[in-house]
Amino acid sequence: MFTSKEALQDKDFEKASPSDDVSLGFKERAFSAAGAAVLSAVIVNPLDVAKTRLQAQAAGVPYQRLCGAECFGLDSMLPDIKSSVSRTGPEPVHCSEQLCTSECNRYKGTLDVFFKVTRQEGFARLWRGTNASLALAIPTVGIYMPCYDIFRNFLEDFTYRHSPFLTLYVPLVAGSAARSLACVACYPIELARTRMQAFRETQIGVRSPGVWKTLIEVINPVRKSSNLQRATGPCYRMLWTGLGAQLARDVPFSAICWSSLEPMRRRIFAVVGDEAGAATVLGANFSAGFVAGTLAAAATCPLDVARTRRQIEKDPSRALNMSTRKTLLEIWREGGTKGLFTGVGPRVARAGPSVGIVVSFYEVVKFALSRRDRSSEFKA
Repeated sequence: MFTSKEALQDKDFEKASPSDDVSLGFKERAFSAAGAAVLSAVIVNPLDVAKTRLQAQAAGVPYQRLCGAECFGLDSMLPDIKSSVSRTGPEPVHCSEQLCTSECNRYKGTLDVFFKVTRQEGFARLWRGTNASLALAIPTVGIYMPCYDIFRNFLEDFTYRHSPFLTLYVPLVAGSAARSLACVACYPIELARTRMQAFRETQIGVRSPGVWKTLIEVINPVRKSSNLQRATGPCYRMLWTGLGAQLARDVPFSAICWSSLEPMRRRIFAVVGDEAGAATVLGANFSAGFVAGTLAAAATCPLDVARTRRQIEKDPSRALNMSTRKTLLEIWREGGTKGLFTGVGPRVARAGPSVGIVVSFYEVVKFALSRRDRSSEFKA
């Protein structure tokens, strides 16, 4: 039996919903999520590249000659200068790298990553891994968002009927469960994307490896070592290296994100009431998603640093023996708090707009589909 306060909360919840999306099937929800994933992956990929490069650099991945300095011998000099020098002794090698400081071989921040990647590797390299991002985002978000909706609707209905005081925790549980399911299903593509973004192209004219080639390279080191293969079982286990760190990052991220997002957007819709249109749905969801994504990204940054370090580890024996706890302790010993929050700037700058875009686009498409279905019912 509901109290008057609980009944009022139920009424507010009904009012806060801009459209009744319970009737939408999994297919319609997955379609909405796929469109949101494509848009987000293309827009925010450069920030993902910057974040991954900064974290990989902190983990010890070398980035040489970022300033563009190149060594040259006297063959590249004027012939008369070369002949005069050759009489006095052996031909020296001149290197403009001597004119550079140690900072030339390091990324100093997000904008520095953009500048050096664009100058040395080309503007398109800022979208390195976009194909992997799309291959990852479409199935991941296609599983994540619809499952979140389904879990949330079921749990809210259950808690309203039996334990109203637990309704506050529904977004946390639904977000964590949905994210875990999506993460486990699509993790190998996430591993490929991180590796593609972390390592700089060193050979000019050689095409960068794609998703499949990157995954094959992950497996190959294990195949080359029969002893390691016998000790660890099937080599395909390497495709899920760092899954624990991924879950340790994504589950708290989703829990924080949805626990913050749902109250914010419900308050906005409660103010707007029944007059909510597509523009209101877009604005409310983007605003709530932006704030929630920013808070969740900042809070889980140390776990993201640990995940990146585990995913870019190329030593198979070390990769299989690493744990999230050991990795976090290693990062703490090397860099302290600063090390744990390496790349927090681009991560936060990426997560806020990304969550806002995904959630708002997803909800707007659902809103449009719901309106279309209701119009069809009225005409019938």
